[in-house]
Amino acid sequence: MADIVEVAVQAGNFRTLVAAVQAAGLVDALKQPGPFTVFAPTDEAFDKLPPGALNDLLKPENRDKLVKVLTYHVVEGKFFRADVKQLPDGAKVPTLSGDPITVTFKGDDVFVDGAKVIATDIAADNGVIHVIDAVILPPGL
Repeated sequence: MADIVEVAVQAGNFRTLVAAVQAAGLVDALKQPGPFTVFAPTDEAFDKLPPGALNDLLKPENRDKLVKVLTYHVVEGKFFRADVKQLPDGAKVPTLSGDPITVTFKGDDVFVDGAKVIATDIAADNGVIHVIDAVILPPGL
């Protein structure tokens, strides 16, 4: 198998996320043993950001903000869909950014801070990826 970064690269629909992880200097961190659960926005999810927002985040002077946004998408531990579904509706789950995300359910659908989980359980050596349809932002950003 491969680590989370390699799996994201191989998937082909996370080019923007991978570029942001590289710009933030987080590649080595996401290659660590973990395990990690990553709620990964697709390229299309990044396209939904307001015009100029991504370019602004990718500027070297905004690296700390970019790190905060990206680590807000990562939870320590390996949580498959079945594990997430065991959480109570509205559960607050701590992220590596230090701010919790809120997990909610509508029928069989799972949402993380309002972003819909559109694919689940993409396994990597050091964790699991769940695909989301929007970029989620930590409080205050």
